[in-house]
Amino acid sequence: MSEVAARIELDARAGGVPTAILTGRWTLATTSAQAGELRAQLARLADAGCSWNCMGVDALDSAGAILLWRAWGRKMPATLLIGPENLRVLERIDFADHEPHAVEAPRSPLHGVMALGTISIAISRHVVDFVSLIGQLLLDLLHLIRHPADIPRREISANLFKSGVRAMPVTALVGFLIGVVLSYLSALQLKQFGADIFIINIIGLGIVRELGPVLVAVLVAGRSGSAMTAQLGVMRVTEEIDALATMGVSRSLRLIFPKVLALTIAMPLLVLWTTAIAMIGGMVAAQLQLDIAYAFFFQTLPRVVPAANLVIGLAKGAVFGMFVALVACHFGLRVRPNTESLSANTTASVVAAITLVIVIDAIFAIATRRIGLPG
Repeated sequence: MSEVAARIELDARAGGVPTAILTGRWTLATTSAQAGELRAQLARLADAGCSWNCMGVDALDSAGAILLWRAWGRKMPATLLIGPENLRVLERIDFADHEPHAVEAPRSPLHGVMALGTISIAISRHVVDFVSLIGQLLLDLLHLIRHPADIPRREISANLFKSGVRAMPVTALVGFLIGVVLSYLSALQLKQFGADIFIINIIGLGIVRELGPVLVAVLVAGRSGSAMTAQLGVMRVTEEIDALATMGVSRSLRLIFPKVLALTIAMPLLVLWTTAIAMIGGMVAAQLQLDIAYAFFFQTLPRVVPAANLVIGLAKGAVFGMFVALVACHFGLRVRPNTESLSANTTASVVAAITLVIVIDAIFAIATRRIGLPG
């Protein structure tokens, strides 16, 4: 390696300008071990105002060129002898070093207004696309009423199984634990006032009317909603949706309508299932904490929790299911053909669905404030 290593010789002729003669291979492999020594030697020669002879350089890469460039004060020396190939390497370093940087545009005093306008336009596009999606589904529904043979039965059945049956274990587990926790925390407070019997009211109204539907909607939005968005997004990336359009198959009738209808049907059933499991969990905890018999719990529950609350809970479930599926399909169809867009829209789908569920629940609470409450 010694015969090809980077070397520097000084030709100091009497009465003339000294010349630094560079020979060998000025590459990363040969200069890395002696970079500090070469840097110091080059700096001394540059300060002495030497001329430079690089005709003996066998190879020059970016690492060696940057070493020389920095020693020369980031500019070409006044006197330089160098081969054309090595000169091109130095010229690339020169161009990159002096390339003009992008100048940040001055901040406009209307920047806040422009940002607000951008957000408003984005929201309006979402609203328009969402309304268009609902309108297309209504047209599909009218078409199926007139032509029942076109009902996508297999797609609806498959989505019912994936969104409903497969969600039963996780909703049962979470519902049971929520019932236990709610009963346990309520019992701690009711014991202090001797109002143990009212734990049935708290568990019944809380779970049947509010916690059951909202809990299931959040779980389904995170599980089934994200899966729907990802499925449609992958179909967009792989151009399967475009292929369906080429074959004359309606994407809304075959892909979106079955998902929306299946989740609208499955959600009330999941709400009923989760509510029952949560009530069992609350009943078990109430028996352990307050010694309330199971028979007494079953006898008292219908009296303190009117049936209207169950109807409200099931209605919430149907509406939640429909909007979760609509939001999931909306963001799935907005995916662009790249993985970054797929992940971003899947995340946005879950966040938007959960937010919409809470908003709809608040609307239900206001609209039904005089229905199903005892007293």
